[in-house]
Amino acid sequence: MPLSPGLLPPRDLTTQKGDVGKVLVLAGSVGLSGAAALCATGVLRVGAGLVTLGIPKSLHDPMAEKLTEVMLKVLPETSEGSLSVQALPEIVSVAERMDVIAIGPGLSQQPQTKELVRRLLPHLAKPLVLDADGLNALAEDVGLLKKLTTPVIITPHPGEMGRLIRQSAEDVQRDRQRTAAAFATQYRVIVVLKGHATVVANVDGAVYVNETGNPGMASGGCGDVLTGMIAGLLGQHLEPFDAARLGAYLHGLAGDLAAAERGNVGLIASDVLDRIPQAIRQYQASPV
Repeated sequence: MPLSPGLLPPRDLTTQKGDVGKVLVLAGSVGLSGAAALCATGVLRVGAGLVTLGIPKSLHDPMAEKLTEVMLKVLPETSEGSLSVQALPEIVSVAERMDVIAIGPGLSQQPQTKELVRRLLPHLAKPLVLDADGLNALAEDVGLLKKLTTPVIITPHPGEMGRLIRQSAEDVQRDRQRTAAAFATQYRVIVVLKGHATVVANVDGAVYVNETGNPGMASGGCGDVLTGMIAGLLGQHLEPFDAARLGAYLHGLAGDLAAAERGNVGLIASDVLDRIPQAIRQYQASPV
């Protein structure tokens, strides 16, 4: 069943970019820059007003050429071209001016970068969306989630979920709803367990199962788009559970619109990105 269009009402004529979300995305490393670009663009496509992308120094030139509407924050890097733990003070300073922070796509699993994520999280006082290598860093100290006081949304695929709970992806897939709900209630986070019929579990155990999406979205980068979309909806002042389930719904709907035009085979993440505005228009026009 479609979600009520009241979750994302039409904008007032006087809306300004600062009114609809300032989002910081920490993403990317040498060799994994595409994930950062897709995530940051997903934030904008879903309607957030301002996006700052925090990246290792080596990524500045290619990202400046690739991303026209995204502000870039160049940060200290490791010798492998990933974010360095030395970036911590600058990130904390920038985050104070933001409404939402998304962390993870393409960060890499470089040990110093993972340490940066673990040290950084307790310093952040804004709603968080954690994905990909942000979650892989947490897998070594998942109890850190219980120490966070800000709303947290995690967006794992089954493999990442398995690493968090010390089980296999196959174990996760056998009971997706129970797994997501159990983790959400234990760690007081919202879980978006990606895959066919994406499961969104709230901190109180409530579960939403998404019905949009198609097999063509089993393509690299689609999850990075979803992370950006959820962060962008949070920036527009949706409640965290609403942002997570609406993000999943619109992400799948954009994929369905792309598949209707191009078919499932050969669908890529940028196809989904391009159809997010159309998905929102269709969603807002749907009956309550």
